[in-house]
Amino acid sequence: MNNDPFEKELESLKADVTHFSAQLKEVAADVIAEGFSKFPVFVAHQHEVKLGEVIFDRELYNCTWTFNATVLEELIEKKVVHEYKRETFEKAFKDPRKYACIFWVTLDGASFVFIPYRTKKHEGEVS
Repeated sequence: MNNDPFEKELESLKADVTHFSAQLKEVAADVIAEGFSKFPVFVAHQHEVKLGEVIFDRELYNCTWTFNATVLEELIEKKVVHEYKRETFEKAFKDPRKYACIFWVTLDGASFVFIPYRTKKHEGEVS
């Protein structure tokens, strides 16, 4: 078992993304379909973060991370991502139908991670 705190936090993040996978995927699809952005981003945090809108509060859902929904454009507007990095970010962005883009905020800092959505072929999901 890995005792690295970073690895434990990452595993807990992956577990929460897996748990909310269908809902996160639906939110991302709605953001794109409704023309808000081609770059949906979920902010995962355990303390107050003023980005996007809370969609899953860790207290209410008895999980490790709170998830907010936002978009690249808000991250640029709030200078989380600098405008000159937009093209680099867009090129690095993975297919939002397959991966959740997570802006992962911890006490030690923040980073972007892409976590694949859980797929349940037996549920008849259409990609």
